[in-house]
Amino acid sequence: MAESMEVLERRIDALRAEVRRSVVARDGARTRALRAELRTAERAWEQAIADLADESGSATADESDSESERAGGGSLVPVREQVHHALTLLSVPAAPRLVAEVHAAFFGGAVTSLAANKLTHLRRDEKRSFSTAPYARPYYLCSALTAEHLAPARGLVAVSTWPLERRIVGPLSPRVDFLTAAARLAERAGSVPDGSAGTVSRLLWRFATNIPGATSTRPGVAGHDTVDPQVMIRAAEAEREVHADADQAQRASAADRARRQLDNVQQLFGSPLRTLEGKTA
Repeated sequence: MAESMEVLERRIDALRAEVRRSVVARDGARTRALRAELRTAERAWEQAIADLADESGSATADESDSESERAGGGSLVPVREQVHHALTLLSVPAAPRLVAEVHAAFFGGAVTSLAANKLTHLRRDEKRSFSTAPYARPYYLCSALTAEHLAPARGLVAVSTWPLERRIVGPLSPRVDFLTAAARLAERAGSVPDGSAGTVSRLLWRFATNIPGATSTRPGVAGHDTVDPQVMIRAAEAEREVHADADQAQRASAADRARRQLDNVQQLFGSPLRTLEGKTA
């Protein structure tokens, strides 16, 4: 099961990259085909996660406590899974507020159901569970790490199954991750239920207003209804390409240091805030 999920995760990452390239190239037919293939792969991954969770059962008492916590607003999905769903869609580390808004827009539920203090408690539970029984869960909600000190990045939540480089936050990473998230949300916008379309449009508008060329330029036209997801994807990808290489180099260098200097727990949840030897390497 673990090997199958790793293959699926690599395939999903590759398909996302292909979708972005086809959108930039304005190849509509290929984009539609790739997006359909991506949705199929994502559904297979979700099923694999559900199967693995069923097989694992309640591996520890901590996990049972965490899984039993329910979100407000009548949702029957545990908070932990809600956060995981939203982060998987975003594909980058994110602040609790954005996680809550993305889950509410794309998966339903109330924004207030994923309050910041609830996520802080949840992340502590995840660290305690991993320290007690490493890798007993299919995934952990962990910390993004600062590139400079490899300490927990304030207010950013990540997923343990992501490559270490993706969980590192360097000087350019906030902008690159913002653009990546914008493209991911725009890609998914066309597949939400009609009842969620307005909420999703407003969320896309907030992203688009911070990306040059992502909103309508027609005279007298404004508002969230004018956001074209395909235009937003092209604008986000165009700016992202400007910073991507430098950002990836910084992340890769920091990830290499983390693998040399941090243990397994610290690679997921960060090192105590101190200057690490060779940090400028």
